[in-house]
Amino acid sequence: MVDTPIEEYAFIGDQHTGALVSRDGSIDWLCLPRFDSPAVFAALLGDEDNGHWQVGVRDGDVTGRQYEGDSFTLRTTWAGPRGTAVVTDFMPTSGDGSDLVRMVECTEGEVDVDQTLVMRFSYGKVRPWVRRMQQDGEPVLVAVAGPASLTLHGPLPEGRPQGGRVGQVHLAAGEQVCWVLTSQESWRSLPPPLKVAEALELTRTYWREFSSQLQAEGPWATPVRRSLLLLKALTHIGTGGIVAAATTSLPEEFGGERNWDYRYCWLRDAALTLEAMLAHGLTYGARHWRDWLLRAVAGDPRDLQIMYGLGGERELTERELEHLPGYAGSRPVRVGNGAVDQYQADVVGEVMIALARLRDSGVEEDDFSWALQCAMLDYLEERLDWPDNGIWEMRGQPRFFTHGRVMMWAAFDQAVRAVRERGLAGPVERWQQVRDQLHEEVWQRGFDRASGSFLQAYDVDEVDAALLQLPHTGFLAYDDPAMLGTVARIEAELVDEHGMVARYRTAAGLDGLAGHEAPFLICTFWLVEQYALSGRVADAESLMARLVDAGSELGLYAEEYDPVRRRHVGNFPQAFSHLGLVRAADALARAQHG
Repeated sequence: MVDTPIEEYAFIGDQHTGALVSRDGSIDWLCLPRFDSPAVFAALLGDEDNGHWQVGVRDGDVTGRQYEGDSFTLRTTWAGPRGTAVVTDFMPTSGDGSDLVRMVECTEGEVDVDQTLVMRFSYGKVRPWVRRMQQDGEPVLVAVAGPASLTLHGPLPEGRPQGGRVGQVHLAAGEQVCWVLTSQESWRSLPPPLKVAEALELTRTYWREFSSQLQAEGPWATPVRRSLLLLKALTHIGTGGIVAAATTSLPEEFGGERNWDYRYCWLRDAALTLEAMLAHGLTYGARHWRDWLLRAVAGDPRDLQIMYGLGGERELTERELEHLPGYAGSRPVRVGNGAVDQYQADVVGEVMIALARLRDSGVEEDDFSWALQCAMLDYLEERLDWPDNGIWEMRGQPRFFTHGRVMMWAAFDQAVRAVRERGLAGPVERWQQVRDQLHEEVWQRGFDRASGSFLQAYDVDEVDAALLQLPHTGFLAYDDPAMLGTVARIEAELVDEHGMVARYRTAAGLDGLAGHEAPFLICTFWLVEQYALSGRVADAESLMARLVDAGSELGLYAEEYDPVRRRHVGNFPQAFSHLGLVRAADALARAQHG
């Protein structure tokens, strides 16, 4: 079983899909041709026989890893017994398909480069038919299974009786070897060899041009830039859909059952990404997401979903892969996500706030966009009396979650504002009446006067970290006494001795799941934001420093963090965590500079 810590993986991608590369040079996760396609390397959730590709220096040690500037070109430095080498891994951003490039250059002395390649389709279950072929006089390796194929260019590894292929290459100082693995449909002709030098330069140019648009300054500029780059890398270059993470089923508790597929596009995540992009000068990226949204949710508003596939697909049926033992023995391994059928009351509010930010940035609404927002409000109004599953996708009994009810208030509040301030058409009196009704309801049923705190849900005496988001909607100020009382209760019940924040008390049993989970990174970043904007700037700076220190050596974050083991937990890299980092840094900047 693969035992590489989650935080030791690097991420490389081409905005179609992405791969995870371990510190010792093994690609243990790659789905082709898209983030949400079946994996061809699935050792991350099983063992090496489920597919991986390792390249490294024989008897060598890794002495350093870094991204090349503001990009996802990974450079790993190896020290061997008689020399040193640099491995460069990247996925070109040019073209419609996916290529994975691995280059090794001997920089001093001499090195022996070992390669192990195990190709498995359908999440490590299907062994492909592998054969050598000739292309323009050069041998290539072709693996085929059903509709999918992989073609390897470069020095070809040899087959071995127990499966997989191995190879060795000797390099002296200044010499270089390169492999290119290309994915395409199996019925097509062999893909032409990639022009690697040209592809590398085009990829460098792509990321350089994108990063030149980023507006990030101050003490947290470096992690903010990496977070915004990661959000871009998780955005499909063709459709504009952003996946919540590049992986499925990395556990929220090692050995537990809280394992979910995050390779889909949540409206909530995408809306928060739009806000982050706008705050840092990336208007075009925000437009791209809006276009994806309009296509995905077009149709009968009563069919609105909380998430979609990268192209707007609606069928995301959850199932279990019984042949995979799971990361750290965490089963089941799931693909698809059953939460697609849930009603989550906050989602329309998240979308309405984000599209209001887009209007405020100068992007005009068109008839399609505003009409769709009006339809989403109709959808929400029909569900005013519906309990929901909440932002955390509870699999227990639906409830009236306070955060969700406030987000419903926010949806109608933004609609009223759009009519009053922007001159858009709509039944503003009715929207205002619903908004005011929700406002009164939340204060009557979602606020506990005895403790001076908002509650997780109307019928439970619990708190929830999502309550930290109430001021962001405009429902009340960050320093309102009711908000300060809520923070005090969250600190008492959800914050551990390291300052890390849990989503809610799993011991209360409201989520319908067994086991527990580590503190959530986005919740802790939300606490930084709350501290900063309520006058506790020193506390915010101290907690922010701890969070940045908790990031991986490449500046990446999973969903959760175990401060005792100093281990990342959950799917990786996680858009939600990076969104929280950007928001926290922005809040600190506002607090420090007005």
